[in-house]
Amino acid sequence: MPISTLKYTNGEVTVVWKPDTCIHSRICWTELREVFDPFKKPWVNMQGGATERIIEQVRKCPSGALSYFMNNEAASNTAEASVVSEAAEIMHIQIKPDGPIIVNTDCHITLSNGETEIKKGVTSLCRCGASGNKPYCDGSHKKIDFKG
Repeated sequence: MPISTLKYTNGEVTVVWKPDTCIHSRICWTELREVFDPFKKPWVNMQGGATERIIEQVRKCPSGALSYFMNNEAASNTAEASVVSEAAEIMHIQIKPDGPIIVNTDCHITLSNGETEIKKGVTSLCRCGASGNKPYCDGSHKKIDFKG
């Protein structure tokens, strides 16, 4: 049974964690252990770091399992729409050898079922076709020895 989405807040920012999307890259907790500690319950301690540092770390999540929103924008569809309409000055996309497509900027993704999502920071998109979490990479390229 899938685990529901979990939210953690410090009053200023809310971190959203989708456990079923997590590929356990360990980037979150190896670089900001004061906030993200998988050996504690709950594993996210929003008082462990400054809001800016938390946001910076969440943006590094390659699977999109971690995301965030500013609490003053949470109920505002207008705020979400303004993020979508902002164009990045320079978009950096990287094709990892034998791995995913890495989008290194905030992006608006329209899924095959028509739903849309806003991804902040780093997003890894499946390139091998084997992901169980399409369009996002779940690390399956390693299991199937994808070359490309």
